[in-house]
Parts: sequence; structure tokens; C-alpha cells
Amino acid sequence: MTRMHVIGSLAPLLAVLLAPGVLSQPAQPIRGFSAAGADQERSAEERFRGIPKPENLREYMRAITSEPHHAGSPGSRKVAEYVLGRFKSFGLDASIEEFEGLMPYPTERVLEMTAPERYVAKLEEPAVPEDPDSNARGQLPPFNAYSADGDVTGELVYVNYGLPSDYDELAKLGVSVKGKIVIARYGESWRGIKPKVAYEHGAIGCIIYSDPREDGYWPGDVYPKGSYRPEQGVQRGSVMDMPIHPGDPLSPGKPADPGTLNVADRAASDVILKIPVQPISYGDALPLLRNLAGPVAPSEWRGALPITYHVGAGPATVHLKLAFDWKVRPLYDVVARIDGSEHPDEWIIQGNHHDAWVRGASDPTSGNVALIETARGFGELLKSGWRPKRTIILASWDGEEWGLLGSTEWAEKHAAELSKNAVAYLNSDSTGKGWLTASGSHSLQALVNEVMRDLMDPKDAERTLFEAKLDHAIEMARTDDARAKLRARNDFPIEALGSGSDYTSFLDYLQIASLNVGFGGEGGGGVYHSAYDSFYWYTHFSDADFAYGAAFSRTMGTLLMRLADADVLPFEFTATARTLNGYVDDIARLAKDTGAPDFDLAPLRKAADHLDRAARAYNAAATPERLARVTGNRLDDLNRTLYTSERAFRYDAGLPRRPWFKHLAYAPGFYTGYGVKTLPAIREGLEQKQWDEARKFVPIVAKAIDALAAQVDHAAQIVGQ
Repeated sequence: MTRMHVIGSLAPLLAVLLAPGVLSQPAQPIRGFSAAGADQERSAEERFRGIPKPENLREYMRAITSEPHHAGSPGSRKVAEYVLGRFKSFGLDASIEEFEGLMPYPTERVLEMTAPERYVAKLEEPAVPEDPDSNARGQLPPFNAYSADGDVTGELVYVNYGLPSDYDELAKLGVSVKGKIVIARYGESWRGIKPKVAYEHGAIGCIIYSDPREDGYWPGDVYPKGSYRPEQGVQRGSVMDMPIHPGDPLSPGKPADPGTLNVADRAASDVILKIPVQPISYGDALPLLRNLAGPVAPSEWRGALPITYHVGAGPATVHLKLAFDWKVRPLYDVVARIDGSEHPDEWIIQGNHHDAWVRGASDPTSGNVALIETARGFGELLKSGWRPKRTIILASWDGEEWGLLGSTEWAEKHAAELSKNAVAYLNSDSTGKGWLTASGSHSLQALVNEVMRDLMDPKDAERTLFEAKLDHAIEMARTDDARAKLRARNDFPIEALGSGSDYTSFLDYLQIASLNVGFGGEGGGGVYHSAYDSFYWYTHFSDADFAYGAAFSRTMGTLLMRLADADVLPFEFTATARTLNGYVDDIARLAKDTGAPDFDLAPLRKAADHLDRAARAYNAAATPERLARVTGNRLDDLNRTLYTSERAFRYDAGLPRRPWFKHLAYAPGFYTGYGVKTLPAIREGLEQKQWDEARKFVPIVAKAIDALAAQVDHAAQIVGQ
């Protein structure tokens, strides 16, 4: 589900040969390891990094993408069994854990313009002769999951991206959508926000299309000549109201075990939409938009179709009729476990989903095949006598595309164990080529940067991943001052996580420190969630030789090993303190901009300063010499204090209007979907001018930050004893 635009080029074979670490470099300390432990760790890591092979990833992808494998289908079961077979062939203890989810497939889709002329939308993606996998056999047609059934006719209104601010602009133009059908373009927010906001403004239906300015011939040649979306390409996707909760719509907060769901309960679901929603191509959108009158759209609303963009309403009138078979279908999570030799009840987890909207070469198979190859690497290490100190769990989730179904049900089922045992969750999804990106818990920022400094770039064996990312950032900088600041940089800040992939349950529901990692950023692409996200597309326009895929397997495996084998877990809190202080500054500016009355941020300032002092004290205390003297029960106490630090942000009552989300520092925005809102209860209270609500959460969030600071203080005390 996570969107990464990527195109391919050949990376030098030399990078693949040298990446395992044969370049001679002086041994550097590794955070959390003694000197002797660091030597052993580097030896094990070098053996591991020599294992992933691009040709294996290619073989896995060709097998997995050989047929459509949307969740709930026999194809998805086949992929799960394929992954299970691979895991077992590597000698891993693996099994399929089955759940269920409400997953309605479309049974009727009609979109036609009835006035001022007649046009019947194609609503299909034609096969491309060059791509043998682009045919329609076995695939679901373009649709939006969890749209309502409906048969509606109304005048059309163009609403730009369909955000709340766009409706403010329509009001200025004197245009109402009440009783109308809206058409919104993809972009700027998650797709589910567009029909949600349309319904709140009285619309009776919603159409979402891909404008060629963002996703077609404007940025580059279209498929199959180039990587961008062709005229009849359509972006499928879920429109479940995931900012309220992800997972099965019928069972929030509890696992959807087989046989436990009742379809009759769907009327009470708060995440299934109330109006019909249909995605279309820009080929189908053009006749509709061409027949709109009314005010000319503001300049920033105009796309790249060969028309003057008007907003309506009408005279274009459209008929939209959708029907679905509201059925419960199976989900197949594939889970492999490598028990830890010293701390089996401390778990390091990596997950990547395996279900796709059609064949899904990029999303998600590019990440899933890297996960499989990481599993093979661990299997080879196990044969040589290596075992991780902590338990490593590798999961290939099902149902992610529908609303993070498989990972959410698994996390809800194992919530008590995870809350007690989970050290960290590492997520991957689509990966391509370019530069390593990471988002997540800032206590893991130092770990990510250190691994980036230790691994070589697959494109240039003379540069580390860190150096490649830095060189790119300097190249893209617009001023000498910006370039100078980059050259002085010691690390790359990681971004905060909102939602959109399988980390959501671990971070937002269970407060487990999490990362989302992948390669991307080089070039572009426009086949996301379409029938053209195929093996042919990926091997022509993305990571064509799978060099980046193999590098990604090495990267994720190294992150897992550092967490699994460290004597002292490599959590670091100055980045967390610095980031939270920045969030408090953002809140202060927002309070001023919104005119919030009597808004006192002193408790937040005081708590953030406490965390800053505690983080610095822990860094000063946690020298390699002192850490080496922490043993036995003190070491157990220290590590538990470190890995439960994210739990300090837990608020059991949950966020306003969405109690499933319990993290006080990060959450997807109520009106952004994927996009993160930091200190969300306060921030969204201010944005929505709910002053009492925003004020209420200031001491609540301050208490959570103080609790985190107290844990960091305790960690420093343990080390200093």
C-alpha cells in the first residue's frame, strides 16, 4: 500500500560483489556491543551480507507474480503457500496463521454520463501487447474496496483533490456539492479521505481519477514506452476509513479468527463508506470534465488534460451504479520464527505483505522477495552454527491492501504477548531503486544511520548508503548554505510514521518501536495499484537487475541482527528529545495561527526539557566500558527499560473519536489518512478549533513525555551503578 515511485537502471555488478564487506576498513564500534561482541557481530554480518543474490529475488518475483493474488482469492493462498515453502526449505520454523476479513468483491459497476451527451466509461484496463501479464484473466476489475453499494444520478462537480480546504474554495466560488456527484483527482492525500469529505459535504457519490499531470504523460512517457500510467490505467485501492481503525471492519480491537465474523454487523461499522466510490482512468475522466461548466477552476486545480478545467456543477450529469458481494474471506499470514539463544522472550519482528491488487510486482512483491531472501540468509547462518540472542520473527502478511487486515488481526490476537515481548517492528513494502529511506520511532534513528554507514551502495561500491544519500541531498540542495549544512551533517533524521502499511498496528495500537524502510526516489512511475504493476514493468522500469533488492535484503537483515544480537539494545533518545521539542514548537505556532485562547504549553516544554536532559545523561553514562559491566539482572532490567520506552506514549482511552489509536506522539491524520499528525490529539484539536480538547491533552501528553524521561533516567542509573 505504501507508495514508492521507482524506475530501474542497471547497477554495477561490482557493487553486488563488494557489498558484503570485503572492502578493507578499520573495525568500528557497534552501538550496544562490547569490543569482542562487535568483532563477532561483524563477522556474522559479513557472512550474512554475502548470501543475498539478485537472481534469487528475480526467481521469487517471477513465481509470485505469475497470476493475480488479491486477498481472499485462491491466488493469495498459493502465494502464502509458496512463501511458506521457501521459509521451510531454508530450515526455518514456519506456518500459516489464518484469519478472516470482510472483503466485498464488485458485482456491478456502471458509470455513464447522461447529459449533455452520452458517454459510457470503460472502467477496464486493456492488455498491453508487450506485457504478457497485463491481461484481465483472474484479476479483480478497477474498484474501491469498502465503497457503499449505490445507484445514484446527479450533476458532476470537480473538487480538485477533495480535501477540506478544496471545499472551502468551492464555497468561495458559490458551488455546493449537496446532492451532487463529485470527481476528485488522486494525490495530496490518501484516497479514502476524498469520499469521506465529499459525504460530509452532502455528496451522493464520488469518482476518483488519475490526472496525467501527476500520474501520466505530463512527467514522462506512458507504459509500455515509459513507466507512467497510460490513458486507461486505473489506481485501485481501499477507501476504508482507516484513520478510525484499520483491520477487519467488523472486529475492531479483537482478532477476526475463522468463523467469528457476522456479515450482518456491517451496518454498524464506522469504517465502511456511506456513498458509492469508483476509480477511473484519465481516459474516462476526460469526457466528464470536458462537459463541466461553471467557474473556471483555480490555477492550482488544473491538471494536464487538454481542456479548460471548470468546477461545475454540471451540465455534465452522471449515473453511478455499484454493487458488491459482502462476503467474509480468508486471510493467510505466513510467520517464521527463529528462537533466540539467550533472550527468546524478546522479539525482533519484520513484516512485508504478500497480497496485491493484481500481480503487484512493485507493490508488494519487491519488498516481499527481499524478505524471503533475508530468510534464506538467516537459514544459511543457522546451518553454520549462528543463532540470534533474541528471537527473530519474519512475517508475510495478507490483506494489507484492503486495510492492513492480516497484520492488524495478528497484532490484535497476540497483543498481550507483543506488549510484553516485542522489542521492535521493522516494516517493508514496495522497494525500488535510489536511496535508502526510513521513517519511524526516533529512538531507532541512530541505529538506522549506523547501518547506513556500514553498508555499501549497490550503485557505487566506493560509497556507503549514507554517503550516497548525502551526495544526492547535496546535489538536490538549492543554495550554498543548504549544501554546507548537509556536508556538516552527522546523521539523517527519520520521518514520523502516519499510516498506510503494516507498521500501524505495532506502533499506533501497541506502541512498539517501529521502522518503515525501503529504497526509492530515483526516477518515477505510474502503475501503482494497476494491472500494469507487473514483472515486465518492474524488470524494465524499476530495479531491473534486482541489485537494489539484494541490497535491501542485506540492509534489513543487518538491522535485524543488530537488534537481535546486541548486548545492550541500540536505542538512543537525543533524537527523540530533539524531535519532540520541534513538535512542541510546531504546536506553539499552530496555536498562534488558529487564535487558540488561553493555551499554555508550559507543561509540554517542561517535559520535553526533562527528556532532553535524561537523553543526554544516558548517552554520557552509556560508554562501552560501563555497558560492558552491566550484566545479569541489571542487564535484563536495562534492556527491558529501553525496549518498552515507546510504551510511555500509550493512552489507553485512545485519541478523540478514534480510540483504537493509542499513541500520543504519532497518528495518521483524521483528514490525511496516510499523512502523519504529530502530537495528534493536541494538533487536531487546534486545527478543528476544539480548544477544550486541545487544552485537555496538553497535560496528558506532557505526562507521557515525563514517563519516557523517567525510563531514560532509570536506564542511565542502571548503567551508572
